[in-house]
Amino acid sequence: MRFEIVGTVSEIENIAAGRSVRVLPLLNKRYGKARWRKMKGVATVKLEDGSYRLAEVHWYEAHGKGKREFKIKFPFLD
Repeated sequence: MRFEIVGTVSEIENIAAGRSVRVLPLLNKRYGKARWRKMKGVATVKLEDGSYRLAEVHWYEAHGKGKREFKIKFPFLD
């Protein structure tokens, strides 16, 4: 499902860091070696059909690499 994050991400939490990230070899191969962290937060997203929803969003980030591979994990029922 394609989506666009509208506004800012709040309630940011760290889920995993370093060797605890399951896809660490893939991230190192795609974006370069770094100390990757899996993060989650809550944001308003615009879905493909044009509707806006509050959703839990997950992504990976590393210093100097930025935020990569955003995923919607749980769209909240408004």
